Amino acid sequence: MRQMPWEEWRQEATPTDGRPSLAERRKAALRFEIACEAVRLFTSQGVTATTGAQIAGAVGVSSRTLWRHFPTKESCVLPLLAAGLDFAVTQLRHWPPQMSLLDFFTESRGTGDLPQGTPTILALIRMTSTEPALRAVWLQAHDDALPVLGRLLAERSGGHADDLRVTVHAATLNGALRAAAENFARRYADQPEASYDEFAECLDVALRAASEGLPY
Repeated sequence: MRQMPWEEWRQEATPTDGRPSLAERRKAALRFEIACEAVRLFTSQGVTATTGAQIAGAVGVSSRTLWRHFPTKESCVLPLLAAGLDFAVTQLRHWPPQMSLLDFFTESRGTGDLPQGTPTILALIRMTSTEPALRAVWLQAHDDALPVLGRLLAERSGGHADDLRVTVHAATLNGALRAAAENFARRYADQPEASYDEFAECLDVALRAASEGLPY
């Protein structure tokens, strides 16, 4: 079965007029609940031992309903990964002109909140380092986020998303976001109340490494 890309999932979940209907909000809430229960089961008994039927039962829906929303049990975690990526993209949309990305994130400390379900998201990201199937979903989500970042950077620079320079910058930013998220998840495994400031610190280190360029 096909795995739904992050951007396609977001387009399906977000109406074109920006005003989700009650049905769309319920669908999004159900998908998020499924994702949280999937992570809970994956954490407690492992990905291999967990079945789609168990995830559906934990949420109180039928297996048919589960498979209508997600093509595989591993892809059930996509709403949580999408929440984290959406958070990063939303932050970047507030990046003021004439300000460096490093300065923007430095000044944003103390002003932001992490997305809903952050402890569960971090638990999921930690599992991606040991569960190949979840790693594939995590990497695919970032791969699908690349054109979103490319368009954002192109709009800012006045360039085109297909320009090689824009593509490289988007890939660099994408890699820094992923590395920072993974580092944050590992460093604060025992601190579920970790704040946006701690994440911003990890992102600052990742972005500074990226801005230094390739080593000799």
